[in-house]
Amino acid sequence: MADVTLVLNAGSSSLKFCVFDEKGSDLNLLVHGQVEGLYTAPHFIATSNGGESASKEWGEGIALGHEGAIAYIGEFLRSHREGHRLVAVGHRVVHGGQAFPQSTLVTPAVLDELEKLVPLAPLHQPHNLKPIRILSEQRPELPQVACFDTAFHRTQPEVAQAYALPLSITERGVRRYGFHGLSYEYIASVLPHFDVAAANGRTVVAHLGNGASMCAIVAGKSVASTMGFTAVDGLPMGTRCGSLDPGVILYLLDELKMDAREIEDLIYRKSGLLGVSGVSSDMRALLASDDARAHLAIDLYTYRIGRELGSLAAAMQGIDALVFTAGIGEHASLIRERVVRGVAWLGAELDPAANAAGGPRISAASSRLPVWVIPTDEEWMIAHHTRAVIEAAT
Repeated sequence: MADVTLVLNAGSSSLKFCVFDEKGSDLNLLVHGQVEGLYTAPHFIATSNGGESASKEWGEGIALGHEGAIAYIGEFLRSHREGHRLVAVGHRVVHGGQAFPQSTLVTPAVLDELEKLVPLAPLHQPHNLKPIRILSEQRPELPQVACFDTAFHRTQPEVAQAYALPLSITERGVRRYGFHGLSYEYIASVLPHFDVAAANGRTVVAHLGNGASMCAIVAGKSVASTMGFTAVDGLPMGTRCGSLDPGVILYLLDELKMDAREIEDLIYRKSGLLGVSGVSSDMRALLASDDARAHLAIDLYTYRIGRELGSLAAAMQGIDALVFTAGIGEHASLIRERVVRGVAWLGAELDPAANAAGGPRISAASSRLPVWVIPTDEEWMIAHHTRAVIEAAT
């Protein structure tokens, strides 16, 4: 009987899962899928490594919730994966704060500490923790491991993590944490297969998806990132505003009489590509649109990427490679083209045919700056950490 690890990535309305075979030294993906529309119109889909697929719909107006989704995923796996024994569950948890610089075995005390970090990641942390609590109650004997998006960035120098605030506030944990760490860690782990010099040198990785950020990595270690105290900082995103002058918040409070929850809704859910364009938060829709505001949203997005790229290169005192990853980074060739052409001053020269084909190398042979497209795999990284934590605990 083969041991397997289940990886769960919970959002507000979806629950993604992957199952990895732990036989031998490698991690092999057996099946992956998700339940979407948890509280509106639940829909399940799964695909095995052999290409077989399964699906189920519950219909409109059904509130399956996270508990119902976990129950159905468990039922599906038991009926389709005979001969496999579930030995651990790994969870993506956005925020580990200062207390958790690495993946950790979940205990009641750990879970309580993670709950305290909800104000730092209100869109993600509560949903990340729901499946952990549910499984803790239903399967208390089953080891669970929390894997943090902040952990990879703990190698940043203190000056890169600091805000210019009084020490009394800094000591309460108000500092730059950085996010998307599991994605960046995966890219750092596979970069030697693509570009050994870059892996040993200075690389900027652009994780461009509905949530977007960039990270400066030197010899596989994070030294600076665009996201800070929360996951709303840095680049404009699908619905998040990115970096914002704190004075704007004061203006919203004083002049528009908005309260904290209204401002939270604005900067997390109604800004970014959606807010600027008035059309959509989906880059695919914006690229297909003739609306001038959609074009403005794209212009702002690529401008800010270029500006942040220069900042991160400065933090590393140079740059040896640029890597695109995540949904937009991996699939939107026009966005990559605009970014690369915008940083020609860094020595980047695009290979249009390679870019259209999706890479992996999309820079011309004559380009002084190698540019790559490398698919990320946060779930594999979570499974890897989960196995390591469990092995260390036994």
